[in-house]
Amino acid sequence: MDPSPGATPYSAPAGCPMHQQQTSLYGPEFAADPHRVYDTFRAHGPAAPIELAPGVDATLIVQHEAALRVLQNPALFARDSRRWAALREGAIPMDSPVLPMMMYRPNCLFTDGAEHLRLRKAVTESLARLNSSRVSRDVERIADYLIDQFIERGSADLLNEYAKLLPLLLFNQLFGCPGDIGDRLTRSMSAIFDGEDVLRANAELTECLMELVALKRRQPGEDITSWLIQHPAGLRDEELKDQLVMLMGAGVEPERNLIANALLLMLSGDQPGGHDHRGGHERRGSGMLVEDALDDVLWNNPPIANYATHYPVRDIELDGVVLKAETPVLISFAAANSDPSLTDARQTLSKGAHLAWGAGPHVCPAKSPATLIALTAIEKILNTVPDLSLAVPASGVAWRPGPFHRALVALPVRFTPTAARRSPATAQPPAPTSAQLSDPYRNAAPQPGAATRHAVEPAKKQKGWWSSFLDVFRV
Repeated sequence: MDPSPGATPYSAPAGCPMHQQQTSLYGPEFAADPHRVYDTFRAHGPAAPIELAPGVDATLIVQHEAALRVLQNPALFARDSRRWAALREGAIPMDSPVLPMMMYRPNCLFTDGAEHLRLRKAVTESLARLNSSRVSRDVERIADYLIDQFIERGSADLLNEYAKLLPLLLFNQLFGCPGDIGDRLTRSMSAIFDGEDVLRANAELTECLMELVALKRRQPGEDITSWLIQHPAGLRDEELKDQLVMLMGAGVEPERNLIANALLLMLSGDQPGGHDHRGGHERRGSGMLVEDALDDVLWNNPPIANYATHYPVRDIELDGVVLKAETPVLISFAAANSDPSLTDARQTLSKGAHLAWGAGPHVCPAKSPATLIALTAIEKILNTVPDLSLAVPASGVAWRPGPFHRALVALPVRFTPTAARRSPATAQPPAPTSAQLSDPYRNAAPQPGAATRHAVEPAKKQKGWWSSFLDVFRV
């Protein structure tokens, strides 16, 4: 049934200090110390009212056991956001920065039942055709290209110049994108993740992916796009486009945060106060194995902290909290992982207990390749630039505001400059993105005329990252 007029999506127990207060998850205060907020929420019950963006209310599940009950019960908690009453009734601004991550698309993230099974089967069986050796080789080649752009400087921002760009370029490779389509895909996905001009970015994303689908129907190759087209599920063009959106969305933002957060952990080991560890796990620093650093991040700073939006099919009581029908209910993977009830599992960082990959019928289908990509990318940069060190105190790094992710603003490092291994004589990399130009750790102002994302196109079109990479490697 629909919530009553004026009702919030959450009914807190009487006496709860948050009974009439919603906490914003998109401001800098939350980004600076989210675990303090999670601990406060959890002390008063399994769920809490939140605001994801101005005018976008939701409920956040913060206890591990309650999270599993939602994730594993699709009969009561649907994923189809067409059930979202406030959106359906026009109460959500269409230019809200959270809509690209929440609005319905016909992909396996936002579908239920038989339709979800059909789409998920096409995705999982296409992903299963990936060759792990080929993926590792592609990651290393892209990493080499990115490292060459800064290795002669002796300083870099490993978030914006490495961890952010590597998965974007990798998905262009995995999707079989030609240069122009890949440049537009990279630009539009970056804008969506950064909440910049999302209506325009979403339109550009749709346009370039539909072009890619049409191209691959005519000229199939050994890539995920072609494999989805060839799958017996018989996906329509719109469905194909939206599976690609889902794959890139689920693979780029989480991957870049996993890489960057693990690098921060490994580089902060020799600095006092370098990282907030919970549950007694104290191994850290340069002697830490990459695999252990990744597990630590998945427990303590999961790349996607709050997501997996569900919609109760009716009013549902969850341990004394009423979750209103047709309102967004999000899972806090970060809060669930830090639940005190998991003390024993946290002591050993048991891989099976954390929820960073999700659970239930929508559990991440790409856990293995995602782990391989992060592992390869981190090992590559550490082996290529062995004397990496943080350029700022670890406790002073800034975290990017936003309700869904646990993401750094920048990861500034220093190292001994060395010669680039390849000289891209035929192509220069594109101008820095707006995120790089606003890097708070850089004192120099951008040069006049420096390009920013979505700037007016110059008379001579500048190459993007993907076409510049192709010019060097001739993939």
